[in-house]
Amino acid sequence: MSSFSLAVRDSSTMLRRNLLHARRYPSLTLNLLLTPVMLLLLFVYIFGDAMSAGLGGGADRSDYIAYLVPGLLLMTVGSTTIGTAVSVSNDMTEGIIARFRTMAIHRGSVLIGHVIGSVLQSIMSVVLVGAVGVAIGFRSTDATALEWIAAFGLVTLFALALTWIAVGMGLVSPNAEAASNNAMPLIFLPLISSTFVPLHSMPGWFQPIAEFQPFTPAIETLRGLLLGTEIGHNGWLAIAWCVGLAVLGYFWSASKFNSDPK
Repeated sequence: MSSFSLAVRDSSTMLRRNLLHARRYPSLTLNLLLTPVMLLLLFVYIFGDAMSAGLGGGADRSDYIAYLVPGLLLMTVGSTTIGTAVSVSNDMTEGIIARFRTMAIHRGSVLIGHVIGSVLQSIMSVVLVGAVGVAIGFRSTDATALEWIAAFGLVTLFALALTWIAVGMGLVSPNAEAASNNAMPLIFLPLISSTFVPLHSMPGWFQPIAEFQPFTPAIETLRGLLLGTEIGHNGWLAIAWCVGLAVLGYFWSASKFNSDPK
């Protein structure tokens, strides 16, 4: 069997392992999924009328739903990948990685299985949160088929980038609790982005903090694709952030994984 065939076979096995773990122990994924769902319901039904005033132009609750959902979809990606950091940390601290290293399997398949499994879980979580958004009134009537495909590609690329970062966080964490804490920026950053209010409504000193981070350009790009608004330079910035984070996370994870004692 060639090296490539071996890598594909072993990665598929590790992917099935991680999906089985997620199915047998769904509490972590469900808990992380509840955060964006609860925020969606809270900001629509409790703060919706007040928050819509920040959009200007006589916007109402339905306008705010359209504005809010794209940001919460990407926040869902960030919250889901926290489970990846915890899962990787558990594998490292419970000794299963050491056991895998004694077996005749492709070395990189362990991390690849985690990454692919996490991306699939992120996409499923985004679909569920999107369904809640549609149920409470979100509509994307101006998006073309090509824009929907681009939106799906952006969500997938964003999930891949954050997953590799989460894998690195899990590898450097001494236990699952530390991994969860280390990955908290993946939930915190969307809170200080353009998820809930436009950048122009923020204080001037705070706008650069919200603007120059990975979530804001990705959110503005997804919002433009789904609602037919202007994307501007945010599309290229979002892709650059995703590629940069994915490359950084990959080399960080591979370096840490390979440097651990056998």
